[in-house]
Amino acid sequence: MTTDVLIIGSGPAGVSAALYARRGGLDVTIVTKGIETGGLAKAEKIENYYGFAEPIEGRELLRRGVEGAKRLGVHIVEDELLALSFNDTFDGFKAEAKQHTFEAPAVILSAGAARRTLPVPGIKEFEGKGVSYCAVCDAFFYRGKTVAVVGSGEYALHEAQVLLPHAKKVLLLTNGEQPSVKVPAALELHTEKIAAVEGENRVARVLFADGQEISVDGLFLAIGTAGSTELARKIGAFLDGSNIKTDAAQATNVPGLFAAGDCTGGLLQVAKAVYEGSVAGLSALRYVRDKRKAAAAKS
Repeated sequence: MTTDVLIIGSGPAGVSAALYARRGGLDVTIVTKGIETGGLAKAEKIENYYGFAEPIEGRELLRRGVEGAKRLGVHIVEDELLALSFNDTFDGFKAEAKQHTFEAPAVILSAGAARRTLPVPGIKEFEGKGVSYCAVCDAFFYRGKTVAVVGSGEYALHEAQVLLPHAKKVLLLTNGEQPSVKVPAALELHTEKIAAVEGENRVARVLFADGQEISVDGLFLAIGTAGSTELARKIGAFLDGSNIKTDAAQATNVPGLFAAGDCTGGLLQVAKAVYEGSVAGLSALRYVRDKRKAAAAKS
């Protein structure tokens, strides 16, 4: 599926970006896990948002936003995004989801905040010393070694498959959950609860709650689904801690890649998300227009 602007996330930031880019005449697609996902959907009442005399439920605000975007012709696709990469043949980006592949010259990340981790001893201590959140970034460093991926869904399976051509052995650790995907024979599956990650200067082993332990050289976390931070990290966008770094135009250091909403940090409020989304939508609009002008000038 080819579009002018691909927006990842259907919250206030993503929908606001879509409205501005679409009103500028671009073909706009939002890919979302579902309009009733994320923190706002869990908000019982919102009483501090402009224009509502009475409190409104978070999921109702989300629904109204998406309906407004649909009215303008924004495409809403429900799917789970797995990876974002550069598209050599298209001169833009390629986004791979469970059921679709998207191509676009501009992408706006608005799928919420921070990466998911585990409250397990050793995870935080060994970040950058064997604990990683990006298989594409770090697979090269584990050639011929044993690595494990923590997670139980499509995102974890995707990360494991990225590692398979490089590592000697890849293990899938579901941390007490049953896998929601079919696990290929090439992966060694462990469903036990993780108790700790240990090592000396680097990760060396994973301890399970039942007393078992396994030796690993690296541990990749891919819990739940890929959020904005994970996607940004994999494509080379700069981060400030767990937040995506952007300039005043909501642009990242990667040309054509923008970010808005909770994933940029700061005030985690609807008003801030809507503002950043509108800026990102207008910036993406200018970027695509300039790209088209440059292509026309060459031809």
